[in-house]
Amino acid sequence: MAHMLARTCLALARPSGTNTVMRESRRYLNVHEYISYTILAQNNIPVPQFGVAKTKEEAKQVAEKLNTKDLVIKAQVLTGGRGKGHFKGGLKGGVKLVFTPQEAADISGQMIGDYLITKQTGEKGRICNSVMITERKYPRKEYYFCIMMERAFNGPVIIASAQGGINIEDVAAENPDAILKQPIDAIKGLEPAMALDVAKRLGFGDRAEEISKVFLNVYDLFVKADATMVEINPLAEDSNGQFMCLDAKLKFDDNADFRQKEIFNYRDWSQEDAKEVEAAKHNLNYIALDGDIGCLVNGAGLAMATMDIIKLHGGSPANFLDVGGGATAAQVKEAFKIITSDPKVNAVMVNIFGGIMRCDVIAEGIVAAAKELNLRTPIIARLQGTNVDDAKVLIASSGLKILPCDNLDEAARFAVKLSNIVSLAKSAKLDVNFEIPI
Repeated sequence: MAHMLARTCLALARPSGTNTVMRESRRYLNVHEYISYTILAQNNIPVPQFGVAKTKEEAKQVAEKLNTKDLVIKAQVLTGGRGKGHFKGGLKGGVKLVFTPQEAADISGQMIGDYLITKQTGEKGRICNSVMITERKYPRKEYYFCIMMERAFNGPVIIASAQGGINIEDVAAENPDAILKQPIDAIKGLEPAMALDVAKRLGFGDRAEEISKVFLNVYDLFVKADATMVEINPLAEDSNGQFMCLDAKLKFDDNADFRQKEIFNYRDWSQEDAKEVEAAKHNLNYIALDGDIGCLVNGAGLAMATMDIIKLHGGSPANFLDVGGGATAAQVKEAFKIITSDPKVNAVMVNIFGGIMRCDVIAEGIVAAAKELNLRTPIIARLQGTNVDDAKVLIASSGLKILPCDNLDEAARFAVKLSNIVSLAKSAKLDVNFEIPI
């Protein structure tokens, strides 16, 4: 649940009218395009011929094996807008057309090992460790087809359109009637009659029965792989009348990793934020944001409320970090390490409601982290619930400069004020030793 609400938190945390780069929680497994192609092909879903290369020499070999004059080189970087991006080394575009094996090698050599910058990655970019080389197709008609989990439909739903090959959000904005939405009964699954009906409504005509079998295979994959989304855009008819998936995006439920070992072994940690990777190792839900107030909470809903009240008082959250309902003192300590490793963090606000999670355990973790890391970052701790009095004693007797607050509104105001003071001190290059009354 936390990783689903985390995406909403990102939108709530973003100041309106800014160009802040937004990131989804990486707790949803997102795999490279060549892996999506591999999984689709293994499930009888047609894709073009392709290969993957990690060096320019391998790229040349793959191109020679494909034995076609029209090739597409795609940088394997987990970001949208690859085609419109650019590499730090100067190459324009993460998707390039080439016509010879040598050209495939030359272009691949410029991509591999370099950082691709897109609207989604920000100026930091993201490393390209491999490229996918595929035969180029000339589609004469493109469709959009997706099966995803959707709370509004209480389960899986088909989202499809006869206008594929472009951003589906743009299609929906310009012509909502062009989007077909078909809920699927999670118990019955996608039945042949429904798949055929969807194919007919999309305008496949006398090819509807053929395409309906592709839809059924996509649903079988969706269920078998514990996917949260299987998106095909476009499902295209090429110049020879063949239908195949020219681009696909697959996401999988992280709660299913224990039974989807093979798929989860595809995770490319190099594509993820280092702090998010570290958080995942300790079973913490962490998402980096662009503000300067670190947030440590238990529960995604409380995280949303915490970020809201920080923004209400003029502050900006630096992260979403949910320690969950059963965190240990060691996990809390690791959470502090992750939060304070961000140089933008000027203050840390802890907001814990002790139900299953005991407040004294949180306090123990805070004190241990502050001592071990020799933290000078102001810490505002708002603890309520189970063993809260014991927690207050632990904090008071620690001798550390941790500001306890009973009121959430007061805690948020203190966090914003202290963050502003630290920011001013940093700008003036002053070493401020905070005297916080306890």
